[in-house]
Amino acid sequence: MWFDHESHDSVEEFICTLPLAYFRFSAHDRYAGPTRYQMDTLFRVFVLKELHGWEHETALVDYLGTRPELCEQLDFETIPDQSTLWRSWHQRFTADLRETVETAARTILIKAQNSGVEIPREPARKVRYHGNEPGESEPDDQTTLEQAEKITDHVSRVVFPAFSLDRGEGCEIHENAYWDLQTYLGLRERLAANEGARSFTYESTRERTPLGHAHREQVRDLSVSEIREMYRQAVNRLLNKVVETEQFFRAGIIAIDITEADPFTGDRTGYEDEIIGTKENTDEYAYQWATVQLVGNTVPIVLDARPVRKGESRLEIVEDLLDSAEELVHVDNVLMDREFDSQHILEMLSRRGLSYVVPKRMQTSEKAQAKRLLQRGQDRYETDRKLHLGKNEWHETTLIYRRKDDSEHDDHRQYSVFMTNRGGGHLTEYSYRWEIESGYKSIKRFMAATTSKDFGLRFFYFAFACLLYSIWRAVDLLVQVELTGEYEHAPVVTADNTLTLLKKETGIG
Repeated sequence: MWFDHESHDSVEEFICTLPLAYFRFSAHDRYAGPTRYQMDTLFRVFVLKELHGWEHETALVDYLGTRPELCEQLDFETIPDQSTLWRSWHQRFTADLRETVETAARTILIKAQNSGVEIPREPARKVRYHGNEPGESEPDDQTTLEQAEKITDHVSRVVFPAFSLDRGEGCEIHENAYWDLQTYLGLRERLAANEGARSFTYESTRERTPLGHAHREQVRDLSVSEIREMYRQAVNRLLNKVVETEQFFRAGIIAIDITEADPFTGDRTGYEDEIIGTKENTDEYAYQWATVQLVGNTVPIVLDARPVRKGESRLEIVEDLLDSAEELVHVDNVLMDREFDSQHILEMLSRRGLSYVVPKRMQTSEKAQAKRLLQRGQDRYETDRKLHLGKNEWHETTLIYRRKDDSEHDDHRQYSVFMTNRGGGHLTEYSYRWEIESGYKSIKRFMAATTSKDFGLRFFYFAFACLLYSIWRAVDLLVQVELTGEYEHAPVVTADNTLTLLKKETGIG
């Protein structure tokens, strides 16, 4: 809760205010006689050491020596030397207290990072499994898969009922067979409906399964608005499952982006409004889809997806996706790439009370400023800027110039320029945006192949792939929480595991 406060943006400040008045240090103090340094002060300073990950006390002493204000906050009249700190840690503190320091530091790092506060190092998120004593083995892959099977079964029974073909009564082939086939198509990369339906006939336990052309016809009857509404209902059901865990943070950072299908090489006559140009300035054409996704330290679920048509502004797209996202979760910060570099988008976000981080395309003034920074050898620079909205209206933002550590350039191109309305502290969050790009790779892996130019069919394939991806990441979170009580961002359940279990165990097959 402390880190959620707007002005609380320092882990060191938290250490200095950490409430220790009711902690009984006497039970963990091995020294019997009078001492120069109080236990609560030493506790704070060792938490500081652990936050930075320093192995030796010398680094801690050197650090304190350059920060008199911090020493004053820690109640140090004089800085202890290296040997005093070593003895305090190894001889004065009990083993339990040393473990408490390590646990406290790790918890502070995780909670600060979850709140977007800059931290000195990445926290180790691997913890002991529930019920395991030190030295006991951790659950093996088989245990993980067994847990994943139970959770996948449960999650899919909650999520898939949100989808409906509205086929009426008395149909010989059950509607669930269509969703089962669509899931099956995601099992193998680039599998088209016709080929997949033939294989599915032999692998399914159903007596009747749809043929490829019948499957496509049913999906083509769905409008884009119907697909989106079903998708949002399914994701809402999914969120209601993961929100039951305290490891899921139902608030925070979202990323909005646009991805494109493989370049379209056929005749697009009559489809020019749907098969539009690629994001890069090329002579190729492709279908484009926009998404809004949770990023950061929470589970990366795709909250909504929509197609991109010719003539739609980026402002329309962002507003539409934000409306969906804010119905599902509490949004604090929005991350976008430079194709959303628009003062009108930034103004809209600010009016909604949202913070943002967006890279700015470098124009003449930005290039000139970057050249001056390069001459001065300055790595970072902040300046306020007013962006013209028209009719004597302006949007106030902050430009942050940051020098890349490993740039391939030796001129002003070493610098990137970001725009934000909440100060430079939020800039570290922009690194979370890469998750949406890695997510797209998995989503496209889950898509069925097609040569059809039907816009609704194409969008359904993409939206259903987004759902399979979101189910996978939700199942992974639930499995980790069940086995460890914690959530590591790196999955322990693979995408293939989840898809196979969906096909096998969900009850939709």
